[in-house]
Amino acid sequence: MKKIVIIGAVGGGATAAGQIRFYDPKAHIVVFDRDSTMSYAACGTPYVIGDVIEDERSLIMADPEQFKTKRDIDVKLRHEVLKIERETKTVHVRNIETGELFEEPYDVLILAPGGSAIVPDISELNSSKTFTLRSYGDMQKIDQFIKSERPKSCVVSGGGFIGLEMAENLKNLGLDVSLVHKSPTIMSILDTDISLIIEKELSLHGVKLITGTAIEKTEGKSIKLENGIVLQADFIIMSIGLKPNTELAENAGLNIGETGGIRTNEFMQTNDPFIYAIGDASENFDMVTGDPKRVPLASPAHRQAFIAARHLMGDKIAKKGLLGTSVLKVFSLTAAMTGLNEKAITDKKLDFATVVHTGNSNAGYYPEHSKITLKVHYDPRTRKILGAQCIGGKGVDKRIDVLVTAIYAGLTVDDLQALELCYAPPYSSPKDPINMIGYKAITEK
Repeated sequence: MKKIVIIGAVGGGATAAGQIRFYDPKAHIVVFDRDSTMSYAACGTPYVIGDVIEDERSLIMADPEQFKTKRDIDVKLRHEVLKIERETKTVHVRNIETGELFEEPYDVLILAPGGSAIVPDISELNSSKTFTLRSYGDMQKIDQFIKSERPKSCVVSGGGFIGLEMAENLKNLGLDVSLVHKSPTIMSILDTDISLIIEKELSLHGVKLITGTAIEKTEGKSIKLENGIVLQADFIIMSIGLKPNTELAENAGLNIGETGGIRTNEFMQTNDPFIYAIGDASENFDMVTGDPKRVPLASPAHRQAFIAARHLMGDKIAKKGLLGTSVLKVFSLTAAMTGLNEKAITDKKLDFATVVHTGNSNAGYYPEHSKITLKVHYDPRTRKILGAQCIGGKGVDKRIDVLVTAIYAGLTVDDLQALELCYAPPYSSPKDPINMIGYKAITEK
């Protein structure tokens, strides 16, 4: 009977455990995690804080008792793996509650350690009430602080996914929100023109946006920025980025890639064939360019868990790369993207052309419709799609989903005009924006 030890019990780790049990009813599976909560929907945490999701327990998909009763999987929370002994195939574990130290043998080890919020070295930051949002416990601390202390204002540092979602939810709670972002525009994964539309939306809803600077020093509720501006806020949300938790892997001699993640092959194996790495801390490769890539999002983690589980069963399903497909809600806007943005294409010195179409999400004569802008980058020689972005009201996500499928299938930008997509006035137009991109690309040859 094969023994599989998994480090990490959230998205990737919990999914891997469940997948392995589904395919192998006899495997001995043990899961360790430092946290006190497992298998929770981390993406929902800003919406619990914003009271959009009323029951925080609804984010928890499973608990150790359920995993043991229904799947015969041992999940040990509040247990930290301190060391991996590759020669003897054991891990050294500490029970955080009792301090007990013990060793756990494995036949196969799966690393799903996730990542940690980056907190920069800011002068006197400890004097201010500062939070990060990377775990269920972090969410509870922020939520309890807001409910008990009744703060009136907040500074959100970082204009990525978490920063924008927190800015929206805190603003909807009635707080004065200032969003500080070091780069000239927010959401660096988007092209500048798309990011500027989001910035306008933030302004329309009363979020004070300050770009091109960062927090330099704090003194209680006084927050000084590098450009000299001083803000007053009751607390700070620090959301400037994620550092993959790779220390355990590094100390075990596993290869770390140029993105900072644990380097894996197409089957999620590390340079040790008995050790796999999945989720936020793993490095794969870009589907478009083949270059190293790390995407700390839920969907890739679940797919990686499936690939690792199947490989363990002898079924070699290769990972075909990462696109970084993502979607974001900011008040009345939705923004989504997949593949390479303009900066990435330019940095890689790739030839490209761009088609942009602005139109209605569905029939303009139908009462409920909205404007959307769809932007597609493609190789002018091969006509293959390099990346796409969409922003507007309803229907943004479905357009990007179609383009993800097109990239995966190897379709060209010209093929888009031929796709027979769903049409009825509440949902689209006879010539969908996807089709229009294809028609426009043909005329630009």
